[in-house]
Amino acid sequence: MQNRRVVLLVATVAAFLAPFMSSAINIALPAIGKEFRMTAVALGWVATAYLLAAAVCLVPFGKIADISGRKKIFGLGSLIYALSSGLAAAAPSGAVLIASRVLQGVGSAMVFSTGVAMLTAAFPPGERGKVLGVNTASTYLGLSLGPVLGGLLTESFGWRSVFLVNVVLGIVLVVIVLVGLKGDWAEAKGDSFDAGGAILMAAGLGALMFGLGRLPGAAGVVFIGAGAVLLVLFVRWEAGRPSPLFDLDLIRRNTAFAFSNLAALINYSATFAVGFLLSLYLQYIKGLSPRRAGLILIAQPVVMALFSPLAGRLSDRIEPRVLATAGMGFSSAGLFLLAFLGPESSLTFVGASLVVLGFGFALFSSPNTNAVMSSVEKRSYGVASATLGTMRLTGQMLSMGAAMLIFALFLGKTAITPEVFPKYLAALKTAFILFGALCAAGVFASLARGNLKSADRRNSGV
Repeated sequence: MQNRRVVLLVATVAAFLAPFMSSAINIALPAIGKEFRMTAVALGWVATAYLLAAAVCLVPFGKIADISGRKKIFGLGSLIYALSSGLAAAAPSGAVLIASRVLQGVGSAMVFSTGVAMLTAAFPPGERGKVLGVNTASTYLGLSLGPVLGGLLTESFGWRSVFLVNVVLGIVLVVIVLVGLKGDWAEAKGDSFDAGGAILMAAGLGALMFGLGRLPGAAGVVFIGAGAVLLVLFVRWEAGRPSPLFDLDLIRRNTAFAFSNLAALINYSATFAVGFLLSLYLQYIKGLSPRRAGLILIAQPVVMALFSPLAGRLSDRIEPRVLATAGMGFSSAGLFLLAFLGPESSLTFVGASLVVLGFGFALFSSPNTNAVMSSVEKRSYGVASATLGTMRLTGQMLSMGAAMLIFALFLGKTAITPEVFPKYLAALKTAFILFGALCAAGVFASLARGNLKSADRRNSGV
């Protein structure tokens, strides 16, 4: 029981880190852009570089953790995260900052491919929804505090202080793992690691996501095409391996797993760029300081943090499909509301729209995670957690890619100045209409997963 509490503690602290960093950095972006004279598209890469690195590393590290032990990978990832945060804090240029964000993404992949897997292995099926709800609430607490503390730190000490806070948190996590965490959870010990599959998957995802960031140019099309070819080769490679990096039967024969991951991909694709877009809107169009903008943006994650534990507990008794689908519907409504933003929109309207969006995400996230982890055997927890994380980060990357593509089409390679405010608002409206429609389509993917409680019963004794 004591070790369960420690597992919950380290997984919860880890769940706080990345969203705290992401939301704090969104607030600091204008200050970073001013110091390094970066365009809107270049600023997008400060967020995108992290997502790209984390996405391509999640499944390989999830498999390595299943084989060699999740505690080892979790602890090493925490250390890399702390060191890379320190490098970012000392960055002398935008290029070095983006490079440090890549390294930070690698560390995060090691942490997030193992945190939920350890949590799922430590607690029985009847308690998973509850602890996953707590874990999800920690994620949203990070999102809540990020804008407020990020704005306060940026105004008082400069944007570099945001990264220094993450150095401290990362070191604390390493100490807890070394001192208090017992066990290593290596249920797939003895399996071989499919290095060829890992290389193909990383190269395919990397090329695909990099291409999204280079659209609408010809280079973007070339990279996307190359990524698609490499991913097809990855699937063919995995089909013939005795110990594959990713068991394709999880997709072909497990409806709950496949459609729950698809729903996650759609949901994050539609919602992640909201913080980035609204941070720019509130500071450029509404003229708010970073601190005041953070206080507005906090509305969404506060609602998410409040309702996620309840949604998690309910998913232990009610079909997760019902809760997650309702959440997808609320998220779509919140996105469509944001499409009405203009120069005269009230801050109350912005906050109310974020409340609707946050409530939808709270209903969706922890029940969907419970569905994914309850649909697989223990030996696959690392890969399942990493797959869900890959869907999350790929969705976040697609969301940022879509936002940057819309910026490139409407604004070109120019900084956001009063002269281009009308074009920026047109780009904003287009983005929210697109994201709202995508989230509405995701309702059907959420419904298609079938009866998830039967999957939970099948795996409860595994």
